[in-house]
Amino acid sequence: MTGPSRFPVPDLDDVPEDIRRRIEEVAEASGFIPNVFLTLARRPDEFRAFFAYHDAVMERPSGLSKAEKEMVVVATSAANDCLYCVVAHGAILRIRAKDPQLADRIATNWRTAPVDDRQRAMLAFAVKLARTPEEVTDADLVELAEHGFDDEDIWDIGAITALFALSNRMATLTGMEPNDEFFLLGRVPRS
Repeated sequence: MTGPSRFPVPDLDDVPEDIRRRIEEVAEASGFIPNVFLTLARRPDEFRAFFAYHDAVMERPSGLSKAEKEMVVVATSAANDCLYCVVAHGAILRIRAKDPQLADRIATNWRTAPVDDRQRAMLAFAVKLARTPEEVTDADLVELAEHGFDDEDIWDIGAITALFALSNRMATLTGMEPNDEFFLLGRVPRS
């Protein structure tokens, strides 16, 4: 495979204006175009729906910090063997947590990662929902509540897990490769 996907990706000039604008904003902020954007842009309606849900879940005010949301993405993407999402969201987690090691530790073994008990309960639930959803019971929600998560927080954990189950499977289907830039982001403090 050559390029970011097993499927043809459009040239930036060939995507609808609203999508091109979004991609250009991301490229300006990050210095590169993440492969997920052009890969999904081949189907504009699905691109719009995916990123609308992404923004609704990942950018909304929440009892979960932005770093904790990324912890869920990294742990569940690792459980789903999704290289693209582990690498890309590992970079975002490193930046948001201001910790160059945390994402790698969560991706390798979230059970031994240096997180607090509340975060460990969050990750245990998210990974369970990602890998064995048929085993999720009311007791899991009670345990999360005992760690201080309210119903909205629990919904957020579930919504992030579900969104990235979709993302993980699309990345696997397309053979999406992480951009080289993601591997370095957040590892060395900016000077």
